Amino acid sequence: MGPWELQLCTYGLALATALLLWAACACGWRRRRRTGEPPLINGWIPFIGKALTFKKDAFNFLIAQQRKFGDVFTVHIAGRYITFIMDPFQYVYVIRNSKQLDFFEFANKMASKSFSYPSLLDFPNLKERIQRNYKYLQGEALGIISDHMMKNLQHIFEWKYSQATDWKTEKMYKFCSFLMFEASFITLYGRDPAADGYNVISEIRDKFTKFDANFPYLVANIPIQLLGATKKVRKELIHHFLPWNMAKWMGGSEVIQDRKDILEKYELLQDSDKAAHHFAFLWASVGNTIPATFWATYYVLRHPEALAAVRDEIDHLLQSTGQKKGSGYNIHLTREQLDNLVYLESALNESLRMCSSSMNIRISQEDYILKLEGNREVSLRKGDWIALYPQILHMDPEVYEDPKEYKFDRFIENGKKKNTFYKGGRKLKYFLMPFGSGISMCPGRFFAMNEIKLFLIVLLAHFDIELVEKKPIGLDNSRFGLGILFPDSDIVFRYKIRSLEE
Repeated sequence: MGPWELQLCTYGLALATALLLWAACACGWRRRRRTGEPPLINGWIPFIGKALTFKKDAFNFLIAQQRKFGDVFTVHIAGRYITFIMDPFQYVYVIRNSKQLDFFEFANKMASKSFSYPSLLDFPNLKERIQRNYKYLQGEALGIISDHMMKNLQHIFEWKYSQATDWKTEKMYKFCSFLMFEASFITLYGRDPAADGYNVISEIRDKFTKFDANFPYLVANIPIQLLGATKKVRKELIHHFLPWNMAKWMGGSEVIQDRKDILEKYELLQDSDKAAHHFAFLWASVGNTIPATFWATYYVLRHPEALAAVRDEIDHLLQSTGQKKGSGYNIHLTREQLDNLVYLESALNESLRMCSSSMNIRISQEDYILKLEGNREVSLRKGDWIALYPQILHMDPEVYEDPKEYKFDRFIENGKKKNTFYKGGRKLKYFLMPFGSGISMCPGRFFAMNEIKLFLIVLLAHFDIELVEKKPIGLDNSRFGLGILFPDSDIVFRYKIRSLEE
């Protein structure tokens, strides 16, 4: 047991003892359901409520409550009252009520606390300017930054792996993490030409990994002082993004330059606050993309038919555009060409369906009556959380036949992208939600998808690759609600440069 684990256990025992004493001595107030409110599941432990059961297995807990109470119910979880909307046909009624059911309050508090910068609301128009900044990850700008990402990926592959003429063995998650972090960092922030840039970025990656391991505890409101060296590591990471350090980096992206320009306009922001914003953007850029890249690669390699179909599609595109595969040849693909790789996109979407566990949160800004389909009304209290948990939808056998099985072509129909899915004979508006929904939808989702596609294109075009271990890899549920789940273990694979005669 590590030092932070020991501290956390001590904290947990002290908290449990205090709660039991309080429960024994206090009058035991618990919230009571009012007329018009959903069924209320309080739990018997004061403050904790159903938190322990929920954390242990959120998916099966919610399914069990749905069978017992229906599609809308409220659960007391660690001092919060969260109303879950389980019916995907009702999602739209939550998503479209962004004024009464706000996302920004939750996201702003979580981010400012986790990454150590002041609330965006303390600075006039900062929120709106930051939101407009995401235009550099969409539209025409997306093609530019994706092209830079492709060049950086190929450069790193060539630098690191061009001599792999014989089989080379590595652990897959470590491999994906190294490549995606390096390429993403250089694409977004550039590199210091006067230093050994790869060593600097590797140092940042190692610290990032340590911080990210405890990120779920920060989101769960565990004080950072109880998380061992996490506070120190966070401070060191922020230091890398101080203005005079970032000024050394060359070749960065428009999205980062624009963010620097925006933050410089606010004189009341300390240099450490600006650096913390950049660190938060880094986490948003790679925190979920790295495990998503692992899962996409793992599932393709684990299913030979998927590997064959995706590789054939890539090879056909390269041949049709006069480009050569293999070490020493650079690949260039337009945004349209990427979008037309239907088997690659379907395989990626299928892996996201199976490994994503995001929880879409809204906070009721007032006592409010939420109107649902079929003239149904649900009373909500000010400050209550409203949650959509799309993992339930992703694993619904009515929507996805054999949902626990990976089917690389699940999102293809008649050779084209499949965008129609049904439940109970009715067409669903929302059927795949790894990036959130409505105003909470990840603004970098298009770039994230392109990054993973580009990684797989370079990998499969340049290398023969196969799993060495045949063990199945499971999901680590400790990060449920935060996006892409991590694997519960790493797995060994091997690769070598593809023969040009293929």
